[in-house]
Amino acid sequence: MAETDGTTSTPTAKTCLVTGATGYIGGRLVPVLLAAGHRVRVMTRAPERLRDHPWAGQVEIVRADAGDAEAVAAACAGADVVYYLIHALSTGGDFEETDRRTARVMARAAQEAGVGRLVYLGGLEPQGEVLSPHLRSRAEVAEILLGSGVPTAVLRAAVVLGSGSASFEMLRYLTERLPVMVTPRWVHSRIQPIGIRDVLRYLVGCATLPREVHRCFDIGGPDVMTYLEMMQRFAAVAGLSRRRILPVPVLSPGLSSHWVGLITPVPASIARPLVESLRNTVVCTEHDIAEYVPDPPEGLLGFDEAVRLAVQRVKDATVATRWSSASTPGAPSDPLPTDPDWAGGTLYLDEKTRETPASPEALWRVVEGIGGETGWYSFPLAWEVRGWLDRAVGGVGLRRGRRSASDLYVGDALDFWRVEELEEGRLLRLRAEMRLPGLAWLEFHVEQQDGRTRLRQKATFKPSGLFGHLYWRVLVPFHGPIFGGMVRNICRAAEEGTAAAAGQRRVRAA
Repeated sequence: MAETDGTTSTPTAKTCLVTGATGYIGGRLVPVLLAAGHRVRVMTRAPERLRDHPWAGQVEIVRADAGDAEAVAAACAGADVVYYLIHALSTGGDFEETDRRTARVMARAAQEAGVGRLVYLGGLEPQGEVLSPHLRSRAEVAEILLGSGVPTAVLRAAVVLGSGSASFEMLRYLTERLPVMVTPRWVHSRIQPIGIRDVLRYLVGCATLPREVHRCFDIGGPDVMTYLEMMQRFAAVAGLSRRRILPVPVLSPGLSSHWVGLITPVPASIARPLVESLRNTVVCTEHDIAEYVPDPPEGLLGFDEAVRLAVQRVKDATVATRWSSASTPGAPSDPLPTDPDWAGGTLYLDEKTRETPASPEALWRVVEGIGGETGWYSFPLAWEVRGWLDRAVGGVGLRRGRRSASDLYVGDALDFWRVEELEEGRLLRLRAEMRLPGLAWLEFHVEQQDGRTRLRQKATFKPSGLFGHLYWRVLVPFHGPIFGGMVRNICRAAEEGTAAAAGQRRVRAA
């Protein structure tokens, strides 16, 4: 059974506005709503990032920033149901204020637009405990939406188990990479995780709740366990040896988040609020949602089966969305400037061109497959060091990898880059999301002229302040081996691929 199975049909089609459609939950919810027969509108700051999704042609896409009251009001107009799936986890110390402000904007817009229902996915709230900032913020957002005057359903969940979720990635990497680990006390906190399949089923079911339903619902899977037990059971499902775990009382949430940031792809800015939440007991106190969205005949998805499905999807490279699908806060979203006088500032360029006897198709396959496990075709140690340095200062580093080993679409995270533009067979433009004193892009152009294939590679840097200029000048001596080696090795890989394909054709012909 696929992770997104288990939805129920909708007796009456609704117009559903999905916010956060470029994120992990929203990106998975859209096709499930469509399959249930609903009309779907998605709200995003960057519509171009959705154009390559398989469902992009089946939805209405509106451009709006969650903090822009006028734009949000326009997005809500005519909507029967609004799914509020926006969280500002990774904006650092301001995420609570950001969540508060954007929730108020949505509450007001939904009320004024006459929206029939708001649906919010929040976090479980333990009774009698001091909430972590993350859970406290989600509880506050829930209160703001419930106070909007619009019928509201708040689904409160703990750890979501699914390929690509931040919580799952954290669990998976900690377990896979550390057969022996020293851990803080939060590994003994009790947790009731839930599979992504059941989360999506509940979300879709909320579209047709009776109007008088206006409340919070706890949602969770059938298993309650500690994080330590989750790691051991993950290891068993994944075929790993039993992990040796030594809890210690000295690791603060801050130190724990940096430790998690070093071991897993999840940067410390996201890991910290997640880790802080793990010190709370997050267990359901009721299961009232079943009165409106009945449990499937086979029951809720258990921990072991949810992990098995998620691990299989990772192995099969069929992860639909990832936590890294969402943009890194502070990263530029503007397209690459084509005018060298952009914004009246300085642009530094490093351009390399190389011709190759490889076919354009073979060259494009290599370009499109760059990054992740394949690497960057030059000076691997330099890329690795740059990734570690980025993580050391709170950046994403190289460990985000890529969603698929072979396919890319606009908006995909690619290590510490983001796919900003992609024209199949001819152009791949990446925007840097590592920590930099400026803005940076890396472009690959595949061209054909006079029977020869040409690869044109261009690195562009827009410095910020004096340090930005110094940064570029210090790195200039390294551009030859790094960027020069990259263009040579990409072409060589394409030539080897062309030669291998030709050899196979000769064998078949013989």
